[in-house]
Amino acid sequence: MKKPKSLRQERILTELTQAPSLRVAELARRLDVSTETIRRDLDELTGQGLLNRTYGGAVRSLSTEPSVTERHMLFVAERERIARAAVQILKGARVLMIGSGATTVHTARRIAVEMKDITVLTHSFGVATVLAINPTIKVIMLPGDYHATEGATVGAHAVTFLHGFNADVAVLGASGLGSDGPSDALIECGAVYSTMMARSARTLVVADHSKHDRLFPARYAPWGAISDLVTDAAPVAPLRDRLIANAVTVTLA
Repeated sequence: MKKPKSLRQERILTELTQAPSLRVAELARRLDVSTETIRRDLDELTGQGLLNRTYGGAVRSLSTEPSVTERHMLFVAERERIARAAVQILKGARVLMIGSGATTVHTARRIAVEMKDITVLTHSFGVATVLAINPTIKVIMLPGDYHATEGATVGAHAVTFLHGFNADVAVLGASGLGSDGPSDALIECGAVYSTMMARSARTLVVADHSKHDRLFPARYAPWGAISDLVTDAAPVAPLRDRLIANAVTVTLA
């Protein structure tokens, strides 16, 4: 069970995804704690690189994202539910391409438990590591330049390598889910995701509610190219309307 501080700090990060900035007094009111408690939380989250302190409050940049190691500590229960729901959609697939990210690692861990005799192409070392517990899963690692904060290979070699394969489903995460499509904080990863989609018959995006209505530099696809979205909370307009208009199947975990 999560400690109250962990839950409170997750709530602070969630609040900051829904507003460009928030004052200490407003956060204290919303979370029903003292301003001193909020200041300590903001100092800790700033030290972890998850937000930036301002005079009397905090902001969270829309163009950056914490490292994948830091993201693994956030929304764990939500991502586990997303992973369980995603695997049900993947049943029957024989070849998968899986992108990097915290939620895709959770999904890969669930794949390792529930699926067998499949082939997975990935550029994520985290994904490859959790799949290794299942000896019936063949893992093919993409070559390329190692991106340390994402724990994944990127670049021209990774993209070129993918063109030699086809897959049933591409399983991708996202830094943000905007009205015009999913986007990523890392332009290099966005290029890999776009190529995985092009080489796959279907694309499944897995992303928790903190990604809703957020925009990042690399939009790697329009919603019309996405088959399925698995998330843990119902999107609201305008994102909801765009998903409906593009016939994206939304599964709530």
